Amino acid sequence: DKTKMFPHIQRCCFHTPFKLQKLTVPRLLLYGKNKTTWSSLSLQLQRNVCPLSRSPSLNPASVYATKLQAFHTSSPFFKKKTPKESETKELGILQRSMKSLKDSPKPALYLSLAGLIPFVSVPLLMAIQGTYYPELAFAQITYGAVTVSFLGGKRWGFALPENSPAKPDWLNLANSTVPPLLAWQALLFKDTTPGAIMLVMALGIALHYDLSLLPTYPGWFKVLRVVGTVVMVLSLLATAALKTISEEQRSNRRNKWQN
Repeated sequence: DKTKMFPHIQRCCFHTPFKLQKLTVPRLLLYGKNKTTWSSLSLQLQRNVCPLSRSPSLNPASVYATKLQAFHTSSPFFKKKTPKESETKELGILQRSMKSLKDSPKPALYLSLAGLIPFVSVPLLMAIQGTYYPELAFAQITYGAVTVSFLGGKRWGFALPENSPAKPDWLNLANSTVPPLLAWQALLFKDTTPGAIMLVMALGIALHYDLSLLPTYPGWFKVLRVVGTVVMVLSLLATAALKTISEEQRSNRRNKWQN
């Protein structure tokens, strides 16, 4: 069986001439017994294979390139990250964030967490009671406007000292007035839903200023700002969602009474 398969392998894989295909395994073994016949076999192989190797399309460089393409089909720059690598990186980022958050000064940490209580308590109380209170929602919007104004105004205090890395230029001082203006606009809406959306925009702009435009802030402060912004945004969106749900429930009740 092996002797029968050898010519087929030669024809399919090596595409050698017919003379070379006739050299089956028994003949190769006979050639191997004698050194002179083995040298003549090597000359015959060179004569038969040389025309293929001398062709311009099969020069050594192209053959070597095709071999490289066969073994390296994908570029290393475009290799996708495995899920394990992404998970380890995410865990590393979370560990660094928690470590920097623990390294923050205790007064700044406790006061910042305490300042989130009015945001979280409003939608939590509404969810427990199962009723939407417009007065509480407006109080949350008002407190959010005050908080956004504070986040915008603190840049003045950071840029005014002489040894501060931030200069009191137009970029720092004028941008600090943008969040208070958006907060004032949020209070002008009669409906609390657009007011909450305006505050979410103001919080995002203030966070962008603190993270990108002023990179000299300490790491613990940046992490504290991110955590606080996420909690405030989620609380405002939760209040807006509870309002929408309560309005739908009221409309359904009215339709039932009318029917």
